[in-house]
Amino acid sequence: MVALPTSLFWERRDTVGAEHALVDSRTGLAARGTVLAVDPIGYTARYELRTDPSWVTTSLEVSTEGGGWGRTLRMESTGGQWRITTSERGDLDAALTAAGHAGAGLPGTEDTDLLAGAYDVDLTGSPLTNTLPIRRLGLLKAEPGIAHRISVAWVLLPSLEVVQADQIYTAVSEGTVRFASETFSADLTVDDEGFVRDYPGLAKLR
Repeated sequence: MVALPTSLFWERRDTVGAEHALVDSRTGLAARGTVLAVDPIGYTARYELRTDPSWVTTSLEVSTEGGGWGRTLRMESTGGQWRITTSERGDLDAALTAAGHAGAGLPGTEDTDLLAGAYDVDLTGSPLTNTLPIRRLGLLKAEPGIAHRISVAWVLLPSLEVVQADQIYTAVSEGTVRFASETFSADLTVDDEGFVRDYPGLAKLR
């Protein structure tokens, strides 16, 4: 296993949890991380993420596990066309139902064509994945106020269901990028590498 040079640790604000990522951003991004959270049920997620030198995501592998269940997801992209494989063991639906929540969707997606043109992935609750469009779109040096609407492959945790989502990124000022979806908006404080230092209401870099 290759040693990665930079360690990033975020404390969650929306729930009890954290994310620890080891990253190398010298030529695109190589990252290996762990997400811990208690909502909707206690789970651990481990991921490996890679982009090409232009910060287009080329692969994501994620595994999630909790009491009595586990799932895996592998995504590979060429030119915005995705190939996805999954596996599962145990019964996540039963664990969610026992905790008073609705059941989960199946891991992956039945129609990868819906993800055509999605050059970024978004892992639920992970500030690291916000860096992907920030760097790919060159927002660290972009003129403020120009909005970029993008399509992303949104990976839901802990189910590993993959859905298409529309998102908007806008450079606001030096060190600030606005992230928005159809129903949500937040101004992210980022460092000079584009990594999120403060995501209001979600996580803060420690």
